[in-house]
Amino acid sequence: MSGRAQLMWDEAVTGYDFGPGHPMDPVRLALTMRLVEAYGLDRAVRVTAARPAGESTLRLVHRPDYIAAVRAASAKPETADGSYGIGTADVPAFAGMHEASALIAGQSVAAAEAVWRGDAAHAVNFAGGLHHAMPGGASGFCVYNDAALAVARLLELGAERVVYVDVDVHHGDGVQAAFWEDPRVLTISLHEHPRTLFPQTGWPEETGAAGAEGGAVNVALPAGTGDAGWLRAFHAVVPELVAAFRPQVMVTQHGADTHFEDPLAHLAVSLDAQRAVAEACHSLAHEHAEGRWVALGGGGYAVVDVVPRSWTHLVGIAAGRPVEPETAVPDEWRAEVFRRTRQPGPLRMTDGRKPEWRDFVGAGYDPADRLDQAILATRRAVFPAHGLLP
Repeated sequence: MSGRAQLMWDEAVTGYDFGPGHPMDPVRLALTMRLVEAYGLDRAVRVTAARPAGESTLRLVHRPDYIAAVRAASAKPETADGSYGIGTADVPAFAGMHEASALIAGQSVAAAEAVWRGDAAHAVNFAGGLHHAMPGGASGFCVYNDAALAVARLLELGAERVVYVDVDVHHGDGVQAAFWEDPRVLTISLHEHPRTLFPQTGWPEETGAAGAEGGAVNVALPAGTGDAGWLRAFHAVVPELVAAFRPQVMVTQHGADTHFEDPLAHLAVSLDAQRAVAEACHSLAHEHAEGRWVALGGGGYAVVDVVPRSWTHLVGIAAGRPVEPETAVPDEWRAEVFRRTRQPGPLRMTDGRKPEWRDFVGAGYDPADRLDQAILATRRAVFPAHGLLP
C-alpha cells in the first residue's frame, strides 16, 4: 500500500451549482481547496482528478429511469417539473446537472478504488458526501449518491465488510436505503433528531431488513447537543460497533453542518469537535481496517467560517500533516475569501474549544438525560445483533 494519501479534486466540481441564493453554494468547495493549498497540504497528498461516473457505475445504486430523468433535466432544465425530485426548491434543475453530479460521484468512486487497491492509504473527496439521493430520486440538495456509489464499488471489487459512518447533522438516509438489505455494509449515522430536522428519518428503531439486522445504526441527537454530548454519543456507539464488525475498509461522511453557526440545523458543535471526530475516524480505520479510509464531505452551509476550515482539517489528518488548531489562517486565503464573498475570513483554525466528553460506559449514564436516552435507545436497538451488551 502506498503511504501517501490521495485528494480527489477537479475544479469543475464547482459546477454543481443550484444557483444564486441556494444554501449549497459551490464557493465552499473552492475556498476549501484554496485553504488546503495555502497550507501546502496539496503537496503532502497526491491530488488527482477522476473521470465522471459512467452509466454502469451509476447503476450500481441508481435506477436507469432516474438517471435518464437527470440527463433530460440537465439538457433542458426548464422542463423539470418536480418528478424524481428534480425541479424542486431543494434540487432545482440546472444545465449540466448530470455532468457535474457524475463528476462528483466519479471522484468518490475513484477514491474507493485507490484505497481498496492499495494505491493510497487514505483518500478524500470533500466535494462528495451527497448522502440523501435515493436509488430513484433526488433529495436534499443531492442528485447522485456518491457515498453509496463508493461503497457499492468497494463491494463490486470484492469487499465483504464495509463500515459507513456519517456524522452530518442530517440522517444519511440515501446510503441507509441503498444497503438496507445488505449484511456486508454497516451504516452508522449520528444526526439531529428526526422530530426537528429533515429528512425526518433515522430513528433508532431503523436497524436493517431481515437478514441484515443491525446493519443500520441511527443515533438521533436532541436539538442543541454540543461538543461534549456529540463526542459522548460518537464514542458510546461507533468504536464498539466498528470493532465488532471488523471492516475491511471505512467510508466516512463529514458534513460540517453540525456546527453552531450552521443556518440550517440546530446542533451546537464546534470546529474543534469536528476535528476530533475526523481524528477518531482516522484512528478507527487504522485499528480495524488496515488503514483503508475513504473520507467525504457533505453538508455545511456556513460556507466561509466553517466548511473550509473543517475540511482542511480533514485533509490534513488524512495526509498525516494535521493542522494545529491554534494555527493562524493565511492572509492570502482571507484575501481570497473577501474577493469572492465580501466577507471577512476566520483568523485561526479553531473555535477556541477544548473538546471533552464523559465516557458512556465508564462514567455511567443519567436515565433522565435526553442525550443518554438517545444513546441507550441506539445501543439497545442494535448492539445485541452484533453480540454486544447494550
